Amino acid sequence: MVAEHFNALFEVVRWGAALYLCYLAWQFWFANHQAIEVGRSVKKRELLSAALSGLTITLGNPKTIAFYLAILPLVIDLQAVSLQTWAMMLVPLTVLVLLGVGALFIVAAVRIRHLLSSPRAQRHLFRGAATIMVAAAASMLRR
Repeated sequence: MVAEHFNALFEVVRWGAALYLCYLAWQFWFANHQAIEVGRSVKKRELLSAALSGLTITLGNPKTIAFYLAILPLVIDLQAVSLQTWAMMLVPLTVLVLLGVGALFIVAAVRIRHLLSSPRAQRHLFRGAATIMVAAAASMLRR
C-alpha cells in the first residue's frame, strides 16, 4: 500500500542506486593499484592480540551464540549436563573450536594477501568487482 503511493519515489531511489553502483564500478575499474608490502614480520604480541580480539568479537556476536543455542540441544541432552560438565568440557571445547576456525580464516587471509599483493592481481580483483557491480545495477533496472 505504501509502495503504491510512493511509486515515483521508489523509482528515483532505484535509479539512484543503480547509478551509484555504476559510479563505484567505474571507480573500481580505473583505480590506481599499488603493490602491497607483505614481507613485514609480525610480532608474537600482535598475533596474540589479534587472536584474542577475534575470539572476543566472535563470542560477543549474537548470531554465534544463537547458533550454539539452536544446535546444542540437538547434540547434547541438556538435562544430563551438570554445571561442572558445562564448565570443564563445553566451554573450553567451544573456545577451542572457535580458535580453530579462526586460525583457518587467518591462514586463508594470509595466503590471499600474498596472492593479491601484486598490482596485476589487484587490477583483476577490482575489475571483477566492477563487473559484478554493473551486473547488479543492470539487474536492478531490468525489474
